[in-house]
Amino acid sequence: MSSPLIGGLCLAAMLVLIALGCPVALAMALTGVVGFGLVVAAGPAVAMLGATPFESLAEYGFSPIPMFILMGVFAAKARLSGELFEGARRLFGAWPGGVALAAVASCGAFSAISGSSLATAAGMGRVALPEMARHGYAPGLAAGTVAAGGTLGIMIPPSIALLLYALITEQSVGDMFIAGIGPGLLGLALYGAAIVLMVGRNPTLARPGTATGWAEKLAGLKGLLPLVVIFAVVLGGIYGGLFTPTEAAAVGAFGTLCVALLRGLGWAGFKDALREALSLSAMVFFMIVGAQILGRFLSVSRISNELVQLVAELGLGPYAVLAGVLLLFIVLGCVMDSMAMMLLTVPVVFPLIESAGFDPVWFGILTVVAVEMGLITPPVGMNVFVIKTLLPQARMGTLYLGVLPFVLADVVRLLVLIAFPGVALWLVG
Repeated sequence: MSSPLIGGLCLAAMLVLIALGCPVALAMALTGVVGFGLVVAAGPAVAMLGATPFESLAEYGFSPIPMFILMGVFAAKARLSGELFEGARRLFGAWPGGVALAAVASCGAFSAISGSSLATAAGMGRVALPEMARHGYAPGLAAGTVAAGGTLGIMIPPSIALLLYALITEQSVGDMFIAGIGPGLLGLALYGAAIVLMVGRNPTLARPGTATGWAEKLAGLKGLLPLVVIFAVVLGGIYGGLFTPTEAAAVGAFGTLCVALLRGLGWAGFKDALREALSLSAMVFFMIVGAQILGRFLSVSRISNELVQLVAELGLGPYAVLAGVLLLFIVLGCVMDSMAMMLLTVPVVFPLIESAGFDPVWFGILTVVAVEMGLITPPVGMNVFVIKTLLPQARMGTLYLGVLPFVLADVVRLLVLIAFPGVALWLVG
């Protein structure tokens, strides 16, 4: 049996394991070890299993991950989500769908220090959903707004998804972060436009909010000050060459810790934050180890080379290849965690993208947008399930209908980015 055929069969077996409920990280590791043993030999496969976890966790490039996670946890402990939402509510309150606009805007702002879609959706949902219910918002609109707004957590930098993509494909972390700003703001604008259009066509979806004066609006913006400072220091430090990504993550985590301490974080809260950050970091690193083991097997199986050769023989154009890859990402994103999906698929498809001649930074942004769409698309949609836990009385059908306009907004964003790559690349240039 040829090595590429073994690679294809093992990948199919891995997908079956995941469908049966096996943890993604464990499924990747098992597939990698068994496949490596079949292609090379059992002895080297066992040796790889022993060496890869240490080599992966000791790699300096992955060290920013726990610091960025800790930064997001400290931001939640500092109750920044509540202040962000209140400031945005004062700014947009009297607009059609103003409270929903405030929820999307505050999700975008919180993303700048969270880096996680699930954390953004959960944190902002606890604050925004009761307020929208008080203003008579339809459950579908309220849930869809927060679920979609939460997806900005893996686009607006600092983003763990963009960091992982940079490390997997050996791109500059600073370039990936800078490239995420334009598409993140575009997503924010399109989500806001979707809310205005929905409420404009059907005013019964939401009651008007309370108008506020300019003095009150400006006073509400003070909650943005800590976030703006931390964001500027982290991103400016990386792109200006003052910090490595690891140093910038540590500075950001220390900055959010200081804010949390000033806002009353006690010893018990500090221990809870460390425990939560350690738990999330362990989960991410377990997936990284599994992905590294799988990647070594895929390398010796030469399945990526076979895919490149197959595409060349089929005569598919570059954009046909791109469309197929993005469709795969969207489908897998519907049923898998975003980071697990990226770790699983990017090493396989990246050679195809390189052979098609596309810019790797631009493709990374398209990858994250496609993953974002999967986070709010049936039949799973991880962010929708997060909102379901906050709105247990709502039906899943209502929630999925609520996110549909935002999925369409993401389709528009993806098409804009494909047609105009400069939206992602102009700041990098």
